[in-house]
Amino acid sequence: MAGGDGGGRSPGARPALALRGALAAASGGGRLLAARPGHGGDENLFMYDCSSAEKQPLGEKGQDGKGPDKGSDDILAFAFSPSGGYFALTDDNKRLILFQTKPSWECLSVRFVSRRCTSLVITAAEDKIFVADKSGDVYSYSITEPKADGKLELGHVSLLMDVALSADDQYILTADRDEKIRVSLTKAPYSIVSYCMGHREFVSKILVIPNCPDLLLSASGDSTLRLWQYKSGEEVHCCQLSAICGPQATKPDQKYTVSRITYCCQGGYVAILCDSIPTVYIFQLDATAQQLLYKQQISLKHKGWDIAFQEMGDLWILQEDKEAPLLMYRACDGQWKAVTDDKGLQKMSKYVQDNWTVFEGFVGAGSCYSHLYKASFDNMDEYLQRKEKKLQQQKKKQQDLQHGSSEQAKKKMKTEEPSL
Repeated sequence: MAGGDGGGRSPGARPALALRGALAAASGGGRLLAARPGHGGDENLFMYDCSSAEKQPLGEKGQDGKGPDKGSDDILAFAFSPSGGYFALTDDNKRLILFQTKPSWECLSVRFVSRRCTSLVITAAEDKIFVADKSGDVYSYSITEPKADGKLELGHVSLLMDVALSADDQYILTADRDEKIRVSLTKAPYSIVSYCMGHREFVSKILVIPNCPDLLLSASGDSTLRLWQYKSGEEVHCCQLSAICGPQATKPDQKYTVSRITYCCQGGYVAILCDSIPTVYIFQLDATAQQLLYKQQISLKHKGWDIAFQEMGDLWILQEDKEAPLLMYRACDGQWKAVTDDKGLQKMSKYVQDNWTVFEGFVGAGSCYSHLYKASFDNMDEYLQRKEKKLQQQKKKQQDLQHGSSEQAKKKMKTEEPSL
């Protein structure tokens, strides 16, 4: 097992990559490309366009009791099951689409979710999909009954950024915009085991370390990576990314929001991609000391969209460059070096290039996270000025309402005066 490479992409529609065993999947816009690139022969590419998927009939109400609202077909999140036997995705049209991948790719069902989703994960038992949405809820959907409606499992009061499961499916972990990570029992989600509190901005990504199942890795808009003993909610390590990534800063107030985390059990390597920064940072987990050790950075000529570790430890990078959309790096004598002659990489790169029209619209796109930061003010004077202006506006509005009421009362009195 390679590690944390099977799932959940958030937030918003953006090209994404996932690897599981011999399988590779990439998405751009509403199109999914999937293949077994490392296998010999001329295996056909499996391609699925969400634009051709079943649509919710007009006038038909969803699980939330509301009718459909028009969205795009862009893929918002996807995930492989742990064995790679299933694959699920959600799109901007609030569809949850389930596939089986063996012996060949096949769509099993199209279901409609209540809200647009931010992340999803498939259980180790491969019997359920847990889907987190923008309203703060998590629903479960059956795999064994692929057309059954979803079940509301838990809710937060703010937007959910990510959802994860422990390796044994016993715990479900949810991360939200309000800096919290909640740990609940999967079979009884109303039973909260702990909170992991310490981040100062939204929690962008969480990952339970597959071969250290008591450890959780989290990232946030506060430019930190943190390790937790999540069952107790204890923070055991905090890595300030600004101290590591600082030389790469393009502006003084540069933020290092981690948009992707991927983990490789072989060697305990962690690779991260930060929003709008063309660099991949590589760490190594010291499980005994419960620390992350910074190892290396890989500078890219173009901004990266996604990263994923292959089962044998090779690191794949999906970037916004048509000439070289996929890169591969391999650890050699303690250094990560580019690999250019891998046949599987070349095959998958060709598939992406042949479908570049669905990727090119995301080239040069801005940050997906800028609107999630808490509002702040440079100084107290600015804050007080804005507050005073708002109070004056409210006072004027109240006076106008009172003045209007007074004028109406006077007119009423005049009309009611008896004529002499």
